[in-house]
Amino acid sequence: MIANKPAVLYVDDNPKSRKLLATVFRGCGFEVFTAADPMEALRYSRSFCFNLVLLDYHLPVLSGPELAQKIKSMHSGIPIMMISSCAVLPSTELLFVDAHFGCDSSLEDLVATMRTLTGSQAVERNKAVAGDWSDST
Repeated sequence: MIANKPAVLYVDDNPKSRKLLATVFRGCGFEVFTAADPMEALRYSRSFCFNLVLLDYHLPVLSGPELAQKIKSMHSGIPIMMISSCAVLPSTELLFVDAHFGCDSSLEDLVATMRTLTGSQAVERNKAVAGDWSDST
């Protein structure tokens, strides 16, 4: 946490969704870092220890579930949430995911779960490196 704000890595290849939700999350008190693709997310994950990772399900190169597995292998205690346009995903796609929010989920529920999962985290980010809802998935 930086200045009592949970550090969140948000990974989404849709620039409009990334900008919109990052702005919403910052307004809700999170410090948000964004990545446009899984490779950028993995670079961030090697340099920082986030309090939460939020992934889109559909990503280029690696799927959201594949990226979740790679991040969990680096930082097993970091909660990972996934957003998707699917109301339900197969359990095999959620093995490394702590919470899934589909098209039938509300933004309020998403933020509340982010707060719950980061509230139990006391992880500090390393200082090695400087610096509409259904349509957004």
